[in-house]
Amino acid sequence: MKKIAVLTSGGDAPGMNACIRSVVRTSIYYGLDVVGVMRGYSGLLNGEIREMTLSSVADVIQRGGTILRTARCEEFTKPEGRKVAADVLRDNNIEGLVVIGGDGSFKGAQLLSAEQGINTIGIPGTIDNDVACSDFTIGFSTAVNTALDAINKIRDTMTSHERGSIIEVMGRHCGDIALWSGLAGGAEIILVPEIKLDMDDLVSKIRQGQARGKLHSIIVLAEGVCSAYDLLDKIRQELPESEFRATILGHIQRGGSPTAFDRIIASQMGAKAVELLIQGKTCRVIGIKKNKIVDYNADEALSMKKEFDMGKYNLSKILSI
Repeated sequence: MKKIAVLTSGGDAPGMNACIRSVVRTSIYYGLDVVGVMRGYSGLLNGEIREMTLSSVADVIQRGGTILRTARCEEFTKPEGRKVAADVLRDNNIEGLVVIGGDGSFKGAQLLSAEQGINTIGIPGTIDNDVACSDFTIGFSTAVNTALDAINKIRDTMTSHERGSIIEVMGRHCGDIALWSGLAGGAEIILVPEIKLDMDDLVSKIRQGQARGKLHSIIVLAEGVCSAYDLLDKIRQELPESEFRATILGHIQRGGSPTAFDRIIASQMGAKAVELLIQGKTCRVIGIKKNKIVDYNADEALSMKKEFDMGKYNLSKILSI
């Protein structure tokens, strides 16, 4: 192994830059040449490749987003597109590719290995925390803290006006951002895709709080359940006497300086990816399990099912009485 490339794919996540930095500096430490692919698989198809040096990743560990940019690429989903990508890698004498992204990005890397014989390593970078082979993904910790900060501020104004608030957070089909930020923020109700929405129970919970004089009702809603405004309409129909507002946090959750935790796991995973390539391993996906960095065959990683943390969910219900 003499030369490797790194790219970021799919949605950006805080900590991606820390991971890129780790891949670049670990590669240079072991005497490898390293290049960055701009704009994910799209940039790979277009040959957007640049040399990476120690200076390329100076002062990026604290920055959100990705210095390599990111994009989605329909063409790469087809065998012909992956053939073009492999040819670009070979033409540039690149022997290994590190892909930072989510399950969709890993599937692309897996096919690139299986069809074209390219050595690939996947690193989970997504705020959604929906990669089953890893307890945590790069960006999740920061997104939770961003959501928590918003919950704290919204509670201040809701309490002042004695209102209820629906706060919609990201996560797609995974409720982890809602669960963690809602539990940490003391939300009265947490709604996640993993648990079927029960409007009768929700309305009853709001009424119980009002009956004992609560000044606010905070509902943290994962986007995979429904829209905050759809839920707002339902609550207004059931509780016309109550005043509620809806807030969609949106892309603010993807930005910002990464937390210490995100920076550390990103650094660990980036170094691990380079070491695996040096060892001649390919078609692997890295994760963190029980505070240890691990790696799996991509087929195994992609076949795993994400387990929802019912313990934390039940705790949130106990603490919100």
